[in-house]
Amino acid sequence: MNKKKIFNGRYVDLGAFHPTKYSNTCLLYKSGWSGINIDLNQTSIDCFNIVRPNDKNICVAVSDKEKKRKVYINDIFSPLNTLNKNHAKIFNFEFNYKDGYFTHTKRFNRIIKKPFDFLNIDIEGLDYEVLKTINLNFYKPKLICIESLNKNNLIRIKKHLLKNNYFFIKRNITSYFFERRKQI
Repeated sequence: MNKKKIFNGRYVDLGAFHPTKYSNTCLLYKSGWSGINIDLNQTSIDCFNIVRPNDKNICVAVSDKEKKRKVYINDIFSPLNTLNKNHAKIFNFEFNYKDGYFTHTKRFNRIIKKPFDFLNIDIEGLDYEVLKTINLNFYKPKLICIESLNKNNLIRIKKHLLKNNYFFIKRNITSYFFERRKQI
């Protein structure tokens, strides 16, 4: 059976976690899209390299500042690993030091150099901070999906995106979708 192909777009998935499980880019990949998957967990990136070899898969921690930061690891197979200590406390793995480590973080614009169509951000508690550093007028994604577990962060996310001509269109549990619209 032939699947109808969606136009060949490009995506960036921050906090990619897994190539199929909980993935907002898996269906796009299967439809002929390609992109960049970024996660701070090397095990996640190893899985992407096996399952999605046509993508560029990068193991790096993305933050709003470039500096040495503690990585809080719940488990190497967990979608909850984070740089945010408060987020780690919420999920009770703040003191799991045996699997934790320090890393040097990078800013989004130091990693991503070209425009793309879809941006997915799920970086466990730093979503808004990183979003603020992304030049949306340069990258111009048509659609942005961002996770938010915090009502105050969601309000800031919506205000920031609205200022950049992105309008809320859909919610799926803790993921919020925003579409870019041309200025009138």
